[in-house]
Amino acid sequence: MKIAIVGAGRIGSTFAFQLARAGHEVTVIARGERLEQLRRDEAIVSATGERAAVRVSAALDATAAWDLVLVTVLAHQVDAVLPALAESAARSVMFMFNTFEPLGRLRDAVGPARFAFGFPAILATLEDGKLTSKVVTRGMVTTVTDAAWAKVFTDAGIPAVVHSDMESWLRTHAALAAPVMVAFITAHARKAGVSWAEAMNLARATEEGLRVVRRLGNTITPEPMVMLSRLPTPAVAALLWGLSRIDAARKTGAVGPGEPRALIDAMAAAAPGQTPTLLAIRP
Repeated sequence: MKIAIVGAGRIGSTFAFQLARAGHEVTVIARGERLEQLRRDEAIVSATGERAAVRVSAALDATAAWDLVLVTVLAHQVDAVLPALAESAARSVMFMFNTFEPLGRLRDAVGPARFAFGFPAILATLEDGKLTSKVVTRGMVTTVTDAAWAKVFTDAGIPAVVHSDMESWLRTHAALAAPVMVAFITAHARKAGVSWAEAMNLARATEEGLRVVRRLGNTITPEPMVMLSRLPTPAVAALLWGLSRIDAARKTGAVGPGEPRALIDAMAAAAPGQTPTLLAIRP
């Protein structure tokens, strides 16, 4: 397959590494310091010294007949690349990032026939341009809307499943992800886990976010999230308290507060006056 990956951060680099090692022709679209690193290395380099050769570019070639363009920028960065994606000759365009917004706008931008969405079950860090990543292989694995690409990812070492209601999936995930990311950011900054009081506030924010998802007419999904939504507040708090004490999880807090801020702002905009607890934890 001929695959372009727009966004060379933790997630994009993990996909590039796995897909290139599986034999696909991968071109990574990057910018700034990351672009210069990749141009020097001509590869995704892991923290253990493993290399996966990739091509590198500062812009997406709109004339190339990509089998897939995988977009792994942050949600607030996607508008900058939408014109190039709309003009691209790519056969498929898959967006892959946290978002609470409806997906119709992205679908319309690239056309329903080419549109796909996914969410990565990957825990990764980039330190000095070197990638450390852990791909989730059991439970809530990477989820996508397209069965063919689920197989390609699975064959490349990123197990993936298909979900038909990705908007509900993403909104459910955002309700959990925003408080979890706040916990990791806090824990990373102080080099220690969150307090019990903080964990309880984060748990209440999670519950508030899930209530918003239901009020907007979406379904809590997949099943593990349904089970989580039924847990008492102290049990959710205990989960967050424990996660904030895992070193690998805390390291992801180094990326900063931009993503949880954007998710909380999107939930607040979608449900005015219904998210005081979420706004209170906004970093």
